[in-house]
Amino acid sequence: MGSDLDVGAMTQLAVGDAPDAGRYEARLGADLAGFLDYVVKHGRIALVHTEVLADHQGRGVGSALARFALDDARRRGLRVIPSCPYVRAYLERHPEDRDIVVGAIAEPG
Repeated sequence: MGSDLDVGAMTQLAVGDAPDAGRYEARLGADLAGFLDYVVKHGRIALVHTEVLADHQGRGVGSALARFALDDARRRGLRVIPSCPYVRAYLERHPEDRDIVVGAIAEPG
């Protein structure tokens, strides 16, 4: 697999929490580049769906969202339920983050 991040694109990328929308959002300038939907309940955060808008695909946006979500979960003391296939694939590439994951991550098949 290639690198997770396009460093040039990342210098302009801002990722933040949009709790009223139940998602993390990645923006390049004023433009929404992607988002990761989540649900928080009972000390757990389910990372449900990652979407990168077509104009921003291949620029590391999905990886930045996954990284931010995992870092935020760790900071908040939440256990992670990786329901999203993209987040599960990210965790396969970054096993150091599995300590906060609830349940097993399926082996690639």
